[in-house]
Amino acid sequence: MKTGKVIQFRRGRRIIHERHFLIDVGAKNKTEAEKFVGKIIIWKSPAGKEISGEISGTHGNNGIVRAIFEKGLPGQAITTEVMIK
Repeated sequence: MKTGKVIQFRRGRRIIHERHFLIDVGAKNKTEAEKFVGKIIIWKSPAGKEISGEISGTHGNNGIVRAIFEKGLPGQAITTEVMIK
């Protein structure tokens, strides 16, 4: 399994999308990041609870992807690791 890092909520100027997150998967550009689209992603809390989601697309040209989780992640999830299946 590959790991990634939660960067931030997907947000606009006024609206934060609570279920959408930006994930750094270690890709160098957009074409490498497109290979991860459709894969399942799992975040594990410090208490052991798992929240899963799916990578829905790329974000920009620098290898960042967007992930939509079944439930919103807590704020403490930012800068933590996720597992990519």
